[in-house]
Amino acid sequence: MERFRKYLGRDLNLENAGKLAGEEAYGVTCTYLPDPVEDFDEFEFRTVSGGREYIVITVAVEMGKIKRMVFGLADPDSPDLVRSMSGPQLEQFIKTRGEDLVNFFDYLSLQA
Repeated sequence: MERFRKYLGRDLNLENAGKLAGEEAYGVTCTYLPDPVEDFDEFEFRTVSGGREYIVITVAVEMGKIKRMVFGLADPDSPDLVRSMSGPQLEQFIKTRGEDLVNFFDYLSLQA
């Protein structure tokens, strides 16, 4: 997770986040885009790991800056239910999709 620490405090590029609503970039789709964005808000993105597990990436933003990133697993029978990933699950996910995630967060925090 250290490799993602550099994104904390960066501005979230709302235009790029909006482009991901209903679209896919770097294997990630925006599934919740607040409208309007409040001073503190959360954006939700989803991706697939290993072709079978839906990973939910929640990005918390305060005053336009990325404050927190949370990775969770969506329940296959009820995709709205999300549970935390275990340490080994998160490590495996980062190992297999790490470069895609770095590119995704670079895109989300790209300055216009």
